This record gives sequence, structure tokens and C-alpha cells, in this order.
Amino acid sequence: MKPTRIPDLVVLLVFATAATWLLVRVFYGQLPPIPVYAGASLYPVAVVEVIAAFIIRSRVNNHEIGDGLRQLHPITAARAVALAKASALVGAASAGVWLGFLLYVFPQRDTLSAAVADSTGAIVGLAAGVVLVVAALWLEHCCKAPEDPPDEPAH
Repeated sequence: MKPTRIPDLVVLLVFATAATWLLVRVFYGQLPPIPVYAGASLYPVAVVEVIAAFIIRSRVNNHEIGDGLRQLHPITAARAVALAKASALVGAASAGVWLGFLLYVFPQRDTLSAAVADSTGAIVGLAAGVVLVVAALWLEHCCKAPEDPPDEPAH
């Protein structure tokens, strides 16, 4: 499986930003208020992924890979990579949605009182999306198999 490509995440972020900005521009008056915790649901996922990354990294570095009791099963590592790849996409899309929302709302803060209240929730959501992408990329990195040492020539 190939590693997640940053340009792919950037394209998704830009697309989500543009689409959200257009939708918010048209429908902002019909949207409910954005609570501060609206985008915060991604933070616990990021925390779990960071914890998993450190556990997996430790097991990989200590060559504790296998099907033993205290070993990292290869299928578990593969599942962690799949989770990381999916989370990176979700984080990039979510960050794009909140960024698109902010790009419309932030300039409106002087004229719309709702924009002031909505900005805080959008900033929390944007940060959560970015944090999830970083955690997912870290988890994916920690799941890499260690490099094999070069074979020494026979003397």
C-alpha cells in the first residue's frame, strides 16, 4: 500500500473549501448557529491515533511483530494503516469544510453578529481537522516496516 500523498490531501482540502464557501454564501441565513464544540468530535479520534502510533512504533522498533501475546499482529498494523489513510482524508475534507465556512463568515464579523459567534466553532473545527490529518499521517508513518539492515558480504 502506498503512503498517503500530501498533494491528494491538499486537493481534497481545496475542493471542500471552495464547495463549502459557495454553499455557505448561498445558504448562510438558513443555517443554524454553529456551537463551539461542533467540530470537536475529531479530537478524540486524533488522540486515539496518536496513542496507537506510539504503541505501534514501540512494537515495530523492538521487533515485536508476530502473533504472540505481546506482539503486534501484522493484520493489526494493516488495519491501523487503513484507519490512518481514511482519517487523513476525513481530516482534510473536514478542515476544508470549516475553512470554507470561515472564509465566508470571518469577513462578515463586523456586520453580522451571528458571524462572530459562528467563527469560534469554525476555528475549533478547522483545528480539529488539521490535528486529525497530522495524527493520521503520524500513525501511518509509525506503521512502516523497519528497514532491513544491509547484508554483510562473506569474508
